[in-house]
Amino acid sequence: MKSVEWFTWGVFLLLSGFGEAGRMGLGFQEKNPVFVKEKQSPFYAVPSNYEEVEFSSIVEPMYSGIATFGRLENVECLSKRSEDFDIAFIGMPFDTGTSYRPGARFGPSSLREGSRRINTKYGAVNVPLEINPFKSWAKLVDCGDIPVTTYDILKAMDQLESAYFQLIARKPSSFTDHDGFAKNDTVLPRVLSLGGDHTIVLPILRALHRVYGQPISVIHFDSHLDTWAPGLIGDGDEADGINHGSYFYFASQEGIMSKDANIHAGIRTPISSFSDYDDDVDCGFKIIEAREIDDLGIDGIVKKIRDRVGDNLVYLSIDIDVLDPAFAPATGTPETGGWSSREMRAILRGLQGLKFVGADLVEVAPAYDVAEITSLAGAQLLFDIVSMMVKYPLVKEADLSRYMPIHK
Repeated sequence: MKSVEWFTWGVFLLLSGFGEAGRMGLGFQEKNPVFVKEKQSPFYAVPSNYEEVEFSSIVEPMYSGIATFGRLENVECLSKRSEDFDIAFIGMPFDTGTSYRPGARFGPSSLREGSRRINTKYGAVNVPLEINPFKSWAKLVDCGDIPVTTYDILKAMDQLESAYFQLIARKPSSFTDHDGFAKNDTVLPRVLSLGGDHTIVLPILRALHRVYGQPISVIHFDSHLDTWAPGLIGDGDEADGINHGSYFYFASQEGIMSKDANIHAGIRTPISSFSDYDDDVDCGFKIIEAREIDDLGIDGIVKKIRDRVGDNLVYLSIDIDVLDPAFAPATGTPETGGWSSREMRAILRGLQGLKFVGADLVEVAPAYDVAEITSLAGAQLLFDIVSMMVKYPLVKEADLSRYMPIHK
């Protein structure tokens, strides 16, 4: 054999034949001692000097972890009825009622992603409203999403109504010794719904009417009226007629919302004919067009809304397309000429103190988003809503001082 081959075989025999002693004698060190099994270690294949890391003491980054709204506790509210809460977030991933761009079924998850920096660890004090809703009298939870079919609108409406009713027709965590506004003067928990398209408001109003026993006034932020009679969208039959442009028509026909104390704000859509306004009046609405902010200002818009609903029980519904597409491009039916996110938040905060029985934010379709700006805007609006709900509990003659250390 050649000298090079003899040398190679010699090195191989030296390393293999002499084993550990040979390797150590030549200066080789074990590079990966983690995989050495030592009897004195309680861990398999871990050296005795291994120190277990205490991960519970490490603060999780805001971009990490499974997303719930504001990092709230995730509770299986629909399967575990024993869990009490005061305010719950619930996802309604339904968009079968859309007439143009689909994708709002992914809205709940995107709104939760947009809320990652809204939490007690990284900042949950709502400065303009002077309250931290996450550190207050209220027990807040995220109930996840309602399982809902995407193939049958009528069945989906029944599923959403049943689930929403189960959420609100239970004992809250707080104010159980106070009188409320529901049937038999009871206090009920409140729900913030993450849409989904705007059709979800019909089953919500149905469920609210069952527990409150009276028509509810509606404050509706949107670029569209959503009071179209069946047939303007679709074929006009019941299955096809219920959609995100007609749900208020059906709610009015069923008598589950006010006949004379509802209001739209931010409207700027083209209409099919001027008879659309007649249908809208029949549903009990007045209209604030988006362009009116130029003359009325924010305070004027707020005054018109408050004057319209008065002291009634109020349901608050926000279509993200009330914002201009520059601030919320990710939606199914965008309209130019809308309000900025700053204007919308200021108007919303001007409604604090009204008797909100529930609220939603709908029509976020994240596939059309840019840098998550729509999801962020929606999450911030929801943060303002939950802050107002915590600041003003829906109870009669409550002494808020013992519950609200930051209340003013």
